[in-house]
Amino acid sequence: MIYPKIPLAQSIIEICYAKGVHDIIISPGSRNAPLTIGFANNPKFNCYSIADERCAAFFALGIAQQTQKPVAVVCTSGSALLNYYPALAEAFYSQIPFIVISADRPADKIDIGDGQTIRQENVYSNHSLYNANLTETASEANDVFINEAINVAIARKGPVHINVPFEEPLYETTNKLSVDFNVTGLNLVQTLVNVDDIIAFSTLWNHSKKVLVLVGECAPNSIEERWLDQLASIPSVVVMTEATSNLHHPTFITNIDTLITPFSQAEFLKLQPRILITFGGMIVSKRVKAFLRKYKPRHHWHIDTWRAYDTFGILTKHFQVTPNQFFKQFLPFVKHIESDYKMTFEKIHSKRKVKHSEYLSKVSFSDLKAFEIIVSSLPKEIQLQISNSSAIRYAQLFDIDQSIEIFCNRGTSGIDGSTSTAIGAAIGSNKPTVLITGDVGFIYDSNALWNNYIPKNFKIIVINNGGGGIFRILPGHQETATFNTYFETSHCLTAEHLAKMYRFNYLIASDSDSLKTALQQLFENNEQPHILEVFTPTRENDQVLKQYFKELV
Repeated sequence: MIYPKIPLAQSIIEICYAKGVHDIIISPGSRNAPLTIGFANNPKFNCYSIADERCAAFFALGIAQQTQKPVAVVCTSGSALLNYYPALAEAFYSQIPFIVISADRPADKIDIGDGQTIRQENVYSNHSLYNANLTETASEANDVFINEAINVAIARKGPVHINVPFEEPLYETTNKLSVDFNVTGLNLVQTLVNVDDIIAFSTLWNHSKKVLVLVGECAPNSIEERWLDQLASIPSVVVMTEATSNLHHPTFITNIDTLITPFSQAEFLKLQPRILITFGGMIVSKRVKAFLRKYKPRHHWHIDTWRAYDTFGILTKHFQVTPNQFFKQFLPFVKHIESDYKMTFEKIHSKRKVKHSEYLSKVSFSDLKAFEIIVSSLPKEIQLQISNSSAIRYAQLFDIDQSIEIFCNRGTSGIDGSTSTAIGAAIGSNKPTVLITGDVGFIYDSNALWNNYIPKNFKIIVINNGGGGIFRILPGHQETATFNTYFETSHCLTAEHLAKMYRFNYLIASDSDSLKTALQQLFENNEQPHILEVFTPTRENDQVLKQYFKELV
């Protein structure tokens, strides 16, 4: 076995392995050489080399998203670690375990004009759950910091930063460990809802004829089926789920925007909930957020072991337990009271589905029509990664097969990193993976394809509408040179030459028939990664979507 000669590097590597951090993403550099030597020469680690640090971090995020175990990214000193920040912020808001290990110059080299040197300590302080600023010498104190950082990443499901100063020489190796390192245990305590709270809040529930349960992003199979069935059986309870919730029941409302966008003021008032219960990650639908902010419930309870965001300006209770634990304790106390709340929603939802189908049957080829064809053609049992902006919003208008697991970087809702995340997730899950992305997000993260680990069955569907199509959907836009240049970022670029450079098979579609044919080819071939580029009419997409919502009434 080859080890780095620097004892501090040895300690980090051995503690990582002992604590279950086995996936290591390394970006080439010199100052991180002791870590690279130690990780890459130890067959116990799964090491990946990704040159672009921003892509490397999102790639790591994708693996961690799937395994729910911390993944470490390792970089050299200087601006390299700043490129990790977008993914680190996403990990913070999406509650994904994530470890940055940044090599640094010794303290006496900072701010004296030395090359590739910045102030690295606490650089992520606004979004890192723990910052371990190590000293150059291996020590018991450093071991404590390393252990604590990894423990926090695991227990609190978020990003941490370990900053490691190394003095030259950096490349010396040895055949023996020279450190006695310490590994501290991790105490995960199962929390329970206070008995008094169960009595008080279940009483509120049982006197409320209108209870709305709104579910954001959840890992697949994270909520027990029995609780979903019980919620579905209560006439006073309506459950709305986002596509990223990965929750399924015939009575749940999945297409939230399709349901509520055409509501009149009278309908909003009638369907205003008395109690709102939320769990899961960030909510995509702007319309449901606007509804609940204007027509506020009397009570808002959020269920999460760590955080509760006051998204609707009326948060009244944070239950610091898992959703499973909450429903296990609460549902035995919930009574089935007389209410038409659920039935009213179901009647409206049924009518919306009919209108939805009628409109799609006559609409011209557009983003909306393309998504209908794509969603209906997806193979079962795959993992579906969806980029931000228009893509996730269009996807939420359609029913996606229950066997498909759905993910989107909704923590910060940025377009950066969707492709890199999807590739990492494909590796982390070992499932056939499809990414649906917009053209701007795809081009923005095109370095994601500079990656030697892309599975042969990985597929990307790029919706190319010639720019940032979402800005046409937003109210107030006007067709001007300023709008086209600075908001929509109009372009005439395609993915064709990127596909060729990175050895992806390339397919193209520009109408319904060619899209159906291309999708069949896309899903039949699993021997080479594929890009399917779908061209839609830039100046018609927003009108098609606006008319869609008008015709739902």
